[in-house]
Amino acid sequence: MTIAPTARIHASSVVEPGAVIGDRVEIGPFCVVGPEVALGPDVVLRSHAVVTGRTDVGEGSVVFPGAVVGEIPQDLKYRGEATRLSVGKRNRIREGATLNIGTEGGGGMTRVGDDCLFMTGAHVGHDVLVGDRVILANQAALAGHCIIEDDVIIGGLSGIHQFVRIGRGAMIGAVTMVTADVIPFGLVQGPRGTLDGLNLVGLKRRGIPRGDITALRAAFRSLADSEGAFLDRARRLAAESDSVYVREIVDFVQARSDRQFLTPR
Repeated sequence: MTIAPTARIHASSVVEPGAVIGDRVEIGPFCVVGPEVALGPDVVLRSHAVVTGRTDVGEGSVVFPGAVVGEIPQDLKYRGEATRLSVGKRNRIREGATLNIGTEGGGGMTRVGDDCLFMTGAHVGHDVLVGDRVILANQAALAGHCIIEDDVIIGGLSGIHQFVRIGRGAMIGAVTMVTADVIPFGLVQGPRGTLDGLNLVGLKRRGIPRGDITALRAAFRSLADSEGAFLDRARRLAAESDSVYVREIVDFVQARSDRQFLTPR
């Protein structure tokens, strides 16, 4: 066990032999830290937080009361193989949230980027890859093997089906079930997850140039109204626009996927 001299650990907490506790880490009352956990500098565990498994938590992240980080997957095929969870920097893992380690069949790693917010009761399943600045609102859940790109927002009580990809900057409304891939910058709403448009509010907040937003709106209309299969419509966009944001949608659609796509209404 390695504990930095500047770390502060409440006497009621359990830090098992083998754990690595970095500089200025704060571990509050009644926490449990497993023997294969590494907590980076300035990590804070509020009371009753659990960090276990082969898990590393990056600098400045905060784990709130009742959250469980690094437990085994909710997958009956899991047989105790040596898999991991990696959590990046400055994440906020709120009360009752759960993040699971990976499985051998899914690549062995669940990975979370930097500056994410997992609100109360949010769930990140096994082998999920989460980008930077992702927000999961209260009780939102990611099933196994999902890929969530940067700057995605998922509304409360929403569920993302296993193997689904959600492209950069997309927004999923509250109480929504998503069973197919979502293009970058898409806006998905409704109980069964309908692609209703673009996340224009998010685009404007991030300072995307007006010309690129106009190009994205034209591309969305083309995806909705043009003839042919969805993949063919996406391929035609590459010739119709020189916007790097439209190109991102095209590349996303052409990438390998285990799911179909949500298509514009």
